[in-house]
Amino acid sequence: MRNRKINGVQFENMLKNGLQNLSRHETEVNDLNVFPVPDGDTGTNMCLTLGNGIRYAKTNPSIGLYSKTLSEGMLLGARGNSGVILSQFFKGVYSELARCAFAGPGEMRNALIRGYRTAYESVIKPVEGTMLTVAREGIEHIRGQITRNTSIEEILSMYIAEMKKTLSYTPEMLDVLKEAGVIDSGGQGFIYIFEGMLKYLYGEVYRTNEKTAQKEHRAPETGSNPDFSLFNENSSFEDGYCMEFILQLLKSEKYTQRFKLATYIEDIGVYGNSLVVVQDGKRVKVHIHTLKPAKVIALSQEYGEFLTFKMENMQLQHNEVLKKKIEPQKLPHKELAMVSVVNGDGLKTLFEQLGCDVVINCEETMNASSQEFVEAFERIDADEIVVTPNNKNVILAAQQAVELSGKTNVHILPSKSVAEGYFALAMDVPGDSTEFRISSMKSGLEDVSTLVQTTATRDYSYHGLACRAGEDIVLLNGELICVSEDWLDGIIDSMKLVPDIDDKETCVIFSGAGVDNEQIDAVTDRLAEEFPLLDVELIEGGQKHYRWVIGLC
Repeated sequence: MRNRKINGVQFENMLKNGLQNLSRHETEVNDLNVFPVPDGDTGTNMCLTLGNGIRYAKTNPSIGLYSKTLSEGMLLGARGNSGVILSQFFKGVYSELARCAFAGPGEMRNALIRGYRTAYESVIKPVEGTMLTVAREGIEHIRGQITRNTSIEEILSMYIAEMKKTLSYTPEMLDVLKEAGVIDSGGQGFIYIFEGMLKYLYGEVYRTNEKTAQKEHRAPETGSNPDFSLFNENSSFEDGYCMEFILQLLKSEKYTQRFKLATYIEDIGVYGNSLVVVQDGKRVKVHIHTLKPAKVIALSQEYGEFLTFKMENMQLQHNEVLKKKIEPQKLPHKELAMVSVVNGDGLKTLFEQLGCDVVINCEETMNASSQEFVEAFERIDADEIVVTPNNKNVILAAQQAVELSGKTNVHILPSKSVAEGYFALAMDVPGDSTEFRISSMKSGLEDVSTLVQTTATRDYSYHGLACRAGEDIVLLNGELICVSEDWLDGIIDSMKLVPDIDDKETCVIFSGAGVDNEQIDAVTDRLAEEFPLLDVELIEGGQKHYRWVIGLC
């Protein structure tokens, strides 16, 4: 049976099948990553992003209403560049379907077009030969073939076929793919999602595998079948209500037009705590614990009306969901606060000592989600906030978090490694003016060279240098520069290849998890011998993915 239109429930099931299909090929997509480093795998980031959107979304027969909550969840849960681009694609899909109860051929065509255009707009310098190109050419090559009689199955079949053609050409668009002998990993992951969506329409439904089940675990919803005996005439009422709603801002003269997120947060905060407010265009999602729900409702209705609304008596709540929703107490007010991303307990302690107010410690990957940044911003009470992502694959997620939070006082320093973040924060002098402190930290990123030593996770070849999986390698500012049989020789040889090594004065070494004292002594002794003028400092970072991270400045 051919579907000439799909509703929100069908779309949800299609996406769940798409996630399962991607999860089945997660390792394969990860292995397509060009660079032979162990963190930031594309397949994992895309799975986590889409999975968070599906968990967050609320089942609804209206495809527009379902897409709204799906988009919100993906934007908040986006991890890595591939995850951010995927979330922006589905933000565009939602923008096109927002007023639709169902999607027919015309709506589906326009949603796919709007999706890739929104994704392109989210990237400052879009690179062709990536997921962006695959999504764009997939629909542009077939848009003229779609009529009112074209089924959804036919649209997706043509879309996938054209995307596969483009994917096969990606090595010709990017030299790094051509030399590595691979296709673009993000484009392949994107296709797997849509193949799973199409297979659902044909009746091929994937069961949730154990790995994905752990990622998708969702605690039971609260508020269903409550035990009213827990609240009676003898009960005290101290915890108040848990309120969650989506507020649609309205243009009618009946409503206040100058909605400012910061002012709204300040005003509504008078009536409660555990406050989370996220603005997405002309809609505002709010979570608050309050004893005065009428005050919250009245304040909100000055600007618009509710799309969704939930209020629960928290005396009835005894499950883990609400325990996890209770936010940490706000930090004391500061003129300048700092947020950093690290991977390792040693690095977490170090950055806290450097003055970071919130350190996001990503245990398995450096790819912090947009939601983790939003939650960090909500904890902070400061005139200005500085963010050091410390990984090039996290910068987009941090930027997206700023947009979602609506904050105008966040400054993202584009640090691409913990070494860059370290040197930036080391330049901070608390006694100076806020403007000067931020400027000093920005200058701390300049002229920093970062070497990382690790074990290659895959075969790789670029610009005449090749490595095989399992070999010791060294990267300089993200580019492979050395393959060596001996890790220590590799570090020394790589440092000699740093273009301005003779001008460097400071060397900071972060030792990773598993490095022993004998290895630490070996590297410090060798550096003192080879580079006697360098001021060397060793820090036990405990990072999981890189044996050594070396910052030179």
